[in-house]
Amino acid sequence: MQPTQHTNLHRKFIAFVLATSIAITGFSAAPARADENVAKILTGLAVLGIIGVAINKDRKRNRTVTRTIVDPEPVHPKPRPLPPQVSRYDLPAQCLRFFPAYKDGRNLMGQKCLRKNYHHAKALPQQCRVTFWNGRRHKNAFKPRCLRRNGYRIVRR
Repeated sequence: MQPTQHTNLHRKFIAFVLATSIAITGFSAAPARADENVAKILTGLAVLGIIGVAINKDRKRNRTVTRTIVDPEPVHPKPRPLPPQVSRYDLPAQCLRFFPAYKDGRNLMGQKCLRKNYHHAKALPQQCRVTFWNGRRHKNAFKPRCLRRNGYRIVRR
């Protein structure tokens, strides 16, 4: 285990006290005039010790980290849409239209309407898709019964 900064300070302090006591021991044998000098030296050492303690306390205080605790902003979750396995198979009822040109008139799901109102129109089963001539151009649509057999529902939204 390595000595820390704290242990080194104690050793320095003990060395300082030991040196001071040796110095004072030598002065005690001196004449009375030297008592004034000893008092001055002791006063100076005491002042230096007090200053050293104050500096040490200041260093320790500056190492302390203060943090203000801030409460996080409240989270208001948005309403979630239906899970994909449920909402993906719900076809909009507004796309179910009567097409008179297809086999003497039948109800079909219009492809253009599905592309506009249903996000997964490209994933519809191709076996349910029909193409027919309406007199001007080819139209694409989906058979509702075939879509129902493949798990799709026609719902009003």
